Amino acid sequence: MDVPAGAEPRLAGCSLGPPTPEPDPAVSPPSSSRAARTPAPPWARFSAWLECVCVVTFDLELGQALELVYPSDFRLTDKEKSSICYLSFPDSHSGCLGDTQFSFRIRQSGAPRSPWHSENSPYNSRAPVWLQRESAHYFGYVYFRQVKDSSVQRGYFQKSLVLVSRLPFVRLFQALLRLVAPEFFDKLTPCLEAVCNEIDQWPAPWPGRTLNLPVMGVVLQVHIPIRVDQPEASPLRQCSHENLLPAPVILASIHELDLFRCLQPLLTLMQTLWELMLLGEPLVILAPSPALSSEMVLALTSCLRPLKFCCDYRPYFTIHDRDLPKQVKLKKPSRLKTLDTKPGLYTAYRAHLHRDKVLLKRLLKGMQKQRPLDVQSALLRRHLLELTQSFIFPLEHYMTSLMPLQRSITPWKMPPKIRPFRQDDFLRSLERGGPQLTCLLQGDWLGLYRRFFKSPHFDGWYRQRHKEMARKLEALHLEAICEADIQAWRKGRSEVEVVDLVLKLREKLVRAQVHQLPVKEETLRRVQLYMQTITSSLPKDLQGLLCPP
Repeated sequence: MDVPAGAEPRLAGCSLGPPTPEPDPAVSPPSSSRAARTPAPPWARFSAWLECVCVVTFDLELGQALELVYPSDFRLTDKEKSSICYLSFPDSHSGCLGDTQFSFRIRQSGAPRSPWHSENSPYNSRAPVWLQRESAHYFGYVYFRQVKDSSVQRGYFQKSLVLVSRLPFVRLFQALLRLVAPEFFDKLTPCLEAVCNEIDQWPAPWPGRTLNLPVMGVVLQVHIPIRVDQPEASPLRQCSHENLLPAPVILASIHELDLFRCLQPLLTLMQTLWELMLLGEPLVILAPSPALSSEMVLALTSCLRPLKFCCDYRPYFTIHDRDLPKQVKLKKPSRLKTLDTKPGLYTAYRAHLHRDKVLLKRLLKGMQKQRPLDVQSALLRRHLLELTQSFIFPLEHYMTSLMPLQRSITPWKMPPKIRPFRQDDFLRSLERGGPQLTCLLQGDWLGLYRRFFKSPHFDGWYRQRHKEMARKLEALHLEAICEADIQAWRKGRSEVEVVDLVLKLREKLVRAQVHQLPVKEETLRRVQLYMQTITSSLPKDLQGLLCPP
């Protein structure tokens, strides 16, 4: 479907039909903490997983209304409340009898609520980029129930339980809602308070750990992937709690949807869809329900792993969504004549790469032999992963060549800068080190890279890699200082120069702690020892200024 360039949302899902905190150090797993422990604030453990829990009901006069927010002291802006209310009910829910689950994503309005949502939080520094905590958006995970009820004036019970979080743990929170929501609809507020208090006892989400999360007599066992893990579903590692009663319910993944089930109607179009995602082209998903639209959007945004999806996306939106520009009008293609059209892709975009017929044959053969869906999903996900890695590998190789040589890093000078990324130089390097070395797909790779340079994903990837390389440079500079002869440098230096060095070393130590630089603890201890050695050679009055009692 044609959408004006630059229109938002970049990727969004809608239903068709007529409208009717980063964990505090005190609650983090044991680690080599570089900061003093402080008492955990109220609801610190709860905030590590969820911002709040909302209950949305249907009011005869107001329509969708926010009935409850828990914890009660969590503050939502009026715009956030309005968005949550509208997005927690299907746009056309006349056919949604029973229970429905879906998800949405909204932009936060107002100032940040908590200090542990910063970009440099311990969780984000260890988590894969696609699982990092959102700093500017909320995810809403919805469990909507609509059943006939003669005691209600409208004749229907209509209510949604919504988990609001900054974490994209869709599989975990869907499973949690399936446990909690049916019980809540029967017992209401007391049940919700008990569940929130249980969540407030959970260990913080810590990448690399397997955690046991008790709730309502059930233990959910989950593994939080770490950045060095393979992007596929990571195997569960041995948990420290054994002989649990009851036996834990093991979730194979906290975030991965059944990719094959979500994308099965569009398998022959996967190559084009992957390119549209890679290039950040605007795309609108039309589906008969928010459950289908939200799963489809989340499945498509996951196709770029290990790249992070850097465009704006909305798993579900309604006609009341305040973030859609009023001037944006969707042009209905002539081929799309009815709302009951067959699944397909309606676009003027032409793919740069040829279709992978080998993959299609394997998946179709698997359907004929009734291969398990999880195996089919694993095949599809591995193909997309290898395709993305083949595309990114030349970029990574070229970016590495821009890093200054380690021998050029000297202790008493500022570290050299990373050389600039020159697109023409990179494109010339593809002749001898392009994606054709690891991928059999033929096509216009050069044209695909040129368009990729204009996309938000290139900007996001480059900023992330440049930041990582800059952190590595800082770490190497600290190591160079540790290997230097401080006493030899000290000879003939004025007191002003010595004091300046102490202040600069102190600044580097603070940066290493705040920005989680990849520096060994031994290196940090040696820098502190150097500072003490240099400071002790100064007069007592200067020592008192640099090291106050």
